[in-house]
Amino acid sequence: MLRLLHERVLFRNYSNGEMDTETRGILEFEGLAEKSAGIFSSRRQTITHYSAIAGKAEVQIDYEAILSADLPNGLKKGEKLQLQGKSVFEIQEDKILVIEDYS
Repeated sequence: MLRLLHERVLFRNYSNGEMDTETRGILEFEGLAEKSAGIFSSRRQTITHYSAIAGKAEVQIDYEAILSADLPNGLKKGEKLQLQGKSVFEIQEDKILVIEDYS
């Protein structure tokens, strides 16, 4: 996936209307992705809707995961996480420049 990203990629995650995570650049994004992968024993994302207009794409997603570790917010290893959200992508120079996840 990293080869699809602009070198200055900006990633933001919003949960319950508040931004809780931000990375700038491929290296920060890669670090977050590797860390996040270790939290789940399995993950599944199902695209439920997609739209694209003028260099931006919006994807509605159903997300399901099983935790492989306890989290600080009280969720425990083995619990199932189910979310609905959307991801918004902005494209520049044929690469993904901005990724914003909302849940």
